[in-house]
Amino acid sequence: MVKYLIDANLPYYFILWNKPNILHVRDLNDTWSDELIWEYARKNNYIIITKDSDFSIKVLQKGTPPKVIHLKFGNLKMKDFHSKLYAIWGEIEKSIEENSMISVYMDRIEAIK
Repeated sequence: MVKYLIDANLPYYFILWNKPNILHVRDLNDTWSDELIWEYARKNNYIIITKDSDFSIKVLQKGTPPKVIHLKFGNLKMKDFHSKLYAIWGEIEKSIEENSMISVYMDRIEAIK
């Protein structure tokens, strides 16, 4: 089963993430540095979901694991954020299967092998 680790900069309460294979950093330690989050995800086979470009840079520099889903929506109202992500979640999951990182924009998804 694919496992996802939600970065601290993303909402904790989101029905899409209320599944046993999805963990929020807040449930571990929301004061962890990016490096600790990266290492936890790598050791425990999680895909990181974040709005933080630092994780995208790490994938480009270090490779995978972990894989990264980088949400590049900008600032949205929570309702709009939830609606957008919920509408494209299936496409995100399919895209990350074959790629090391995907960047998710309002109008497209870009993948990096």
